[in-house]
Amino acid sequence: MALNRSELVAAVAEKSGNSQAAVNGVLDAVFEVFTEQVSQGEKVTIPGWLAVERTERAARTGRNPQTGETIQIPAGYSVKLSAGSKLKAAASK
Repeated sequence: MALNRSELVAAVAEKSGNSQAAVNGVLDAVFEVFTEQVSQGEKVTIPGWLAVERTERAARTGRNPQTGETIQIPAGYSVKLSAGSKLKAAASK
């Protein structure tokens, strides 16, 4: 079972005693900060919970699955999410 955004907002609002609108605004702001920092190459760390960072991907040779033709895939960036110790411990219960 997956928790979607509206369910997450409702659960956090209930646990925190804040309105869903307030929680939604805070969640928007958190993701905006993540986006800004990661796009600048900065790592965002919430100790015990998670870390988000931009990673570099080297240029490589690939293959078009439809034609089998070899293609060059340019270098680029990706995002890496790492679980912290508290999140890992919760997953092992």
